[in-house]
Amino acid sequence: MQDVKGDVIRLNRDLLVLEEELLFPASTQVVVFVSMDVGKLFALDSVQVKLDDKIVANYLYTPLEVQALHRGGVQRLYLGNLRAGEHQLVAFFTGGGPHERDYRRGATIKIDKGTDPKYIELRIKDSTGKLQPEFDVKVWQ
Repeated sequence: MQDVKGDVIRLNRDLLVLEEELLFPASTQVVVFVSMDVGKLFALDSVQVKLDDKIVANYLYTPLEVQALHRGGVQRLYLGNLRAGEHQLVAFFTGGGPHERDYRRGATIKIDKGTDPKYIELRIKDSTGKLQPEFDVKVWQ
């Protein structure tokens, strides 16, 4: 019985990998991640991502998820398909900023999608010089 259970688990894993490869082929794949560095100047509540003016992801964070990001975790926020060419990604970050103020900031980047998968990281960093959080976008090659 245990052998059958192990075979079913392996088969299920293989099917999930195959499904992801079929639904999101590497030539059209785009993946968006969220990460935080320190996070003392910004308390993250939510992130919204738009690709070419279409909302593709909305995420509301729990305190445990924010703690995981503070400890170096990276969250996959979006996995989808994107045809080759130039596209615009806009990310909106909502949360609490310095001095207990509500904060809503955005970051925008134009990306040129080729035939390789595109990995995009939305980074939230503290700028101690400005005493403000910084939001930027990094495209991984």
